[in-house]
Amino acid sequence: MNKNLKAPDTDFLFEAVLTLKTVDECYNFFEDLCTAAEIKEFSRRFAVAKKLSDKKSYTEIISETGLSTATISRVNTCLKYGAGGYVLALERTKKD
Repeated sequence: MNKNLKAPDTDFLFEAVLTLKTVDECYNFFEDLCTAAEIKEFSRRFAVAKKLSDKKSYTEIISETGLSTATISRVNTCLKYGAGGYVLALERTKKD
């Protein structure tokens, strides 16, 4: 966990996110909280994490997403050396 992020306001935000129960509730909350561009960027990064975990190449990911190698590399670094958030979320969202 990044100690620089730890703060009462951040705790309050994350506690609020944990109260959301449906995808529609998440859409409503995040639409109020973020710009459409921010939500799309978060979504693209998580999609890149999924593609990397599925062993897709950078070339394939660039072709499918249009994202830069810098963004893909940053996500890959987080997957390998980050706090484990991507890995945990990907494991929990796996569809059989």
